[in-house]
Amino acid sequence: PCHCALEPGTGARGRPAGAWDNPAMSGRLVEMVVESVRVHMPSSRHVVILKEADRERYLPIWIGPWEASAIAMRLQGLTPERPLTHDLFASALDELGVRIHQVIISDLAEETFHARLFLEQNGHTLEIDSRPSDALALAVRAGVRIYAAESVLESAGLDGKHVVDVYAGTGTLGIEALSGCVLWADFVEASPKRC
Repeated sequence: PCHCALEPGTGARGRPAGAWDNPAMSGRLVEMVVESVRVHMPSSRHVVILKEADRERYLPIWIGPWEASAIAMRLQGLTPERPLTHDLFASALDELGVRIHQVIISDLAEETFHARLFLEQNGHTLEIDSRPSDALALAVRAGVRIYAAESVLESAGLDGKHVVDVYAGTGTLGIEALSGCVLWADFVEASPKRC
């Protein structure tokens, strides 16, 4: 995996670091796969569940409904009539000769996950700060590997037996607490149709 880092105190393209720039990563990366996208029925909140590729460890991340739809639709092989935002961005990158190399869930700070999107063009690698939901929506479109920093998994990863309060909407979510969640496709099928 790529371990590109920005100069301390700078953001993308050498600009002064903004509040949205997350710090350079260090430490081991663990390969993950998107296990599912679910909707917590009592709260109508969406969660994407990443699963470690080589063992039963999960990383649930609460995301917005639009990003949940973008990820779930792609996983299910559904194509919208017109391109969604993530489809548009992926197409624009492709037309510009930029390849998405990998996505890393890089940090968990103040109960907020951070991600890094690694792009390649003409032998150069660019590391871009991203929300995990957007990075994952692009990763499933490009078919690239998804990683999580070991430190993130140590803080928020679940082994399938750990239960935390799901209704608080903060911190982590126990895998058994997903009993109040349904798969995104089942949620959409059960939802009233709107014009």
